[in-house]
Amino acid sequence: MDRDRIRNFCIIAHIDHGKSTLADRLLQVTGTISEREMQDQVLDDMDLEREKGVTIKASAVRMSYTARDGQEYEINLIDTPGHVDFSYEVSRALLSCEGALLVVDATQGIEAQTLANLYLALEADLELVAVVNKIDLPAAQPVDVAEEIENLIGIPGEDVIAISAKTGENVEQVLEAVVRAVPPPSGDPDAPLRALIFDSHYDAYKGVIAYVRVFDGAIREHDWIKLMSNGVTVEPLEVGIFSPRMKAVPTLTAGEVGYIATGLKTVRDARVGDTITLRDRPAAEPLPGFQTVKPMVYAGLYPTEGEDYELLKEALEKLQLNDAALVYQPETSNALGFGFRAGFLGLFHMEIVQERLEREYNLDIVFTAPSVEYQVIRRNTGEVELIDSPAELPDPAEIEAILEPWMKLQIFTPEEHYGVVMDLVMKRRGSLTGQDHPAPGRVVLSFDIPLAEMIVDFYDKLKSSTRGYASMDYEFDGYRASDLVKLEVLVNKVPVDALAMIVHEEDAYHRGQRLVTQLKKEIPRQLFEVPIQAAVGKRVISRATVKALRKDVLAKCYGGDITRKRKLLEKQKKGKKRMKMIGNVEVPQEAFMAVLKIGEE
Repeated sequence: MDRDRIRNFCIIAHIDHGKSTLADRLLQVTGTISEREMQDQVLDDMDLEREKGVTIKASAVRMSYTARDGQEYEINLIDTPGHVDFSYEVSRALLSCEGALLVVDATQGIEAQTLANLYLALEADLELVAVVNKIDLPAAQPVDVAEEIENLIGIPGEDVIAISAKTGENVEQVLEAVVRAVPPPSGDPDAPLRALIFDSHYDAYKGVIAYVRVFDGAIREHDWIKLMSNGVTVEPLEVGIFSPRMKAVPTLTAGEVGYIATGLKTVRDARVGDTITLRDRPAAEPLPGFQTVKPMVYAGLYPTEGEDYELLKEALEKLQLNDAALVYQPETSNALGFGFRAGFLGLFHMEIVQERLEREYNLDIVFTAPSVEYQVIRRNTGEVELIDSPAELPDPAEIEAILEPWMKLQIFTPEEHYGVVMDLVMKRRGSLTGQDHPAPGRVVLSFDIPLAEMIVDFYDKLKSSTRGYASMDYEFDGYRASDLVKLEVLVNKVPVDALAMIVHEEDAYHRGQRLVTQLKKEIPRQLFEVPIQAAVGKRVISRATVKALRKDVLAKCYGGDITRKRKLLEKQKKGKKRMKMIGNVEVPQEAFMAVLKIGEE
């Protein structure tokens, strides 16, 4: 198709503002899928996405639309996630587009991720089309929200399209606005091929399937391709488009979005952000790729059965292909055996990875408590070490300082919840840096807060204390020195490395106490007393004892001399003493999750 009639755009919005529903309606209006094939969240392929009602992976689809001017247009839509943990997916999708559809919920107005994704779109220099969704709801205030959008980005209120993606009202106007406002793609179809990989997934039969946006040149079936970052060459099995299912086509030319089934079997060969060119006519330089994603949260992954280690390794390799933000390396634990230390973008990302490993690869896994990456400065050498596991922390005598990651946090909330939000953040060592009132009755609070205080239950507590009305966005703000110590847990005087954590010195005693109390409930009783201790360095700061389970050795003694009973009890006492000397205590899986439950009481 003529490039002047191609439009590439994406949908950006806060989580649950109706991106996927709008994508469904657009597919319906353009006749891309039949009524029979129609279902909710068409573009969400994963069961997880359907269950949770959120988009996790960016997905692409090509639609044909005959506009009111009588011309037929090829419209490529990329649906993006709205959750803060998946903002890297959004940034990748934006690089493949010329325009963005900004969707705002008519009942909730502008939220934290609306702003964050909007700034990403403005940085990418995209043309914006503003849409107010859910006007069919009784609580909808489309005029007020259009005014908010006008105040924020300067799009006149009358140009903001009010729609209901659920009922299909005014959806056609959105397509007209895209055709009118979004510029056609630039690029030279005669130049050497340059195609940017913005996503990928693994197929058992076709190998790595790279989702690409072609910027220059063209690719045809059986053209040998070359990946510019590593020089790997391969003959692709097929090239095609998404409509919305994969459909093979003879050629992809400059400006188009589609896929290349590479046939590659290894993850490392086709990285997201890489540029594909032709082997026989290579491009001079690659396209500017994406920044490497920096994990925020780290946790240990261990198979419940030791023999499943290789299966877990294989599963992580395949998952990494589909999720470029997942990083991992092998790790060994005294308590849990061989496993991996994995890095995630946030707790939601970690939860998704855990569920995908269990469902898609049928693995039974233990996850240790999440932690963050610290910088440790050595005393004598001044050398800086990166530590993402408490077990790696050097001896306190060798440490000059420990630096922890801090975040810039933005919270959008109705004014009535101002006090509870402030209280929540202050309890987590946060400090207020600014506030703004973008609309009547709403306030944006800016904070500095340590990442370690956010990763476990902060989001849940924010939602529950504001009755679900608050939303948040965060970004990394560098490392700062803090008074941090390693809190160790000893079960029967043996340290359990998987339960160790790095905490603030002021908080160590309370954390230790809560953890020990929780573990006492989780560890089953043995035939001998089991002490559970929380220690900082050589100092025990808290202790609880799991009482011994007494076997009834007198059960068979009916009457008779008391000395016989005393003999049996003495014998039991000696046996227990001997058991205690050599006794092993198995720490159940629930105990590792208990670390997560020791939030604020």
